[in-house]
Amino acid sequence: MSEIRHIVFDIGKVLLHYDPEIPYRRLIPDDGARRWFLENVCTGAWNVEQDRGRDWREAEALLIAEHPHEEDNIRAFRRHWHEMVPHAYDDSVALLEKLVDAGHDVTMLTNFAADTYAEARRRYPFLEKPRGVTVSGEIGIIKPDRAIYDTHAGNFGLEPQATLFIDDSEKNVEGAKAAGWQAVHFTGAEKLRADLGGYGFAV
Repeated sequence: MSEIRHIVFDIGKVLLHYDPEIPYRRLIPDDGARRWFLENVCTGAWNVEQDRGRDWREAEALLIAEHPHEEDNIRAFRRHWHEMVPHAYDDSVALLEKLVDAGHDVTMLTNFAADTYAEARRRYPFLEKPRGVTVSGEIGIIKPDRAIYDTHAGNFGLEPQATLFIDDSEKNVEGAKAAGWQAVHFTGAEKLRADLGGYGFAV
């Protein structure tokens, strides 16, 4: 096992809670109708294109053309995005902050739309603590594309074999490994603490 000199955190569902159902439980109270809307209209596949850099106006227009009667609910996705990210995971944030405070090299790599990330950064000051971040929506590449890992490593001077990546998505973890990084699957702060301990980080 190579010595780890760089630690890279994902953000959504590792450091920040994310749940698009939160505002829609109010906007579409019927469980079946809400499930249909999120599975067939404002889907994960549609939303990830904003993470790749697509403009929200274009994204909304595409769906409104297909589902004109859902216009209000479609526009509500961006309008109520702030409700979908209601809090940070304090236990995970504490681990990140301990690593930073101990002088370790910590950066972040996230699939996030550029404008919503800017909003998240204003709301959650801890996002300023790591050395920097690669935001997919700003560069037009999303995980698990090999290019985003290579771009992050190049921009921040990371040696891939000495880099540990933390992500809640198994496919993104596998993408990091394919790029030559070491990586762990995040399922909770206690497992992450144990994983970090296995690499020699006492947090």
